Amino acid sequence: MTDVHNDALETEDFDTILSPDIEFSGTLQFEKPFLIKGKVSGEITGSSLLMIDELAAVEANIKASKVIILGTVKGNINATAKVEVAVTGRLTGNITAPEINMETGCYFSGRCTMTEKKYSE
Repeated sequence: MTDVHNDALETEDFDTILSPDIEFSGTLQFEKPFLIKGKVSGEITGSSLLMIDELAAVEANIKASKVIILGTVKGNINATAKVEVAVTGRLTGNITAPEINMETGCYFSGRCTMTEKKYSE
């Protein structure tokens, strides 16, 4: 999977960042690109990109347009565009998305369901 590296996302690309020293429990909702570097448990819902950083730990069901996993996620993911799991990513849960990319060496335990891509006119 080359998308994670080709996108070369930087901290400046995200409107909101949950710092490594933050532990959050509850429901997170976002509309603009969101980067998690800390620990989250509960539920995450958004209409934009969600990135789970390498040292982040998430125990939550996730709904977003695009999800990039560099860290650890336990929970189901429902994405409207794409889910990417990098070589450093660990995902335990089911994925539902029109596009799913997993780098060789990542950890994944769950089921993948590919949905039909929705094209805007």
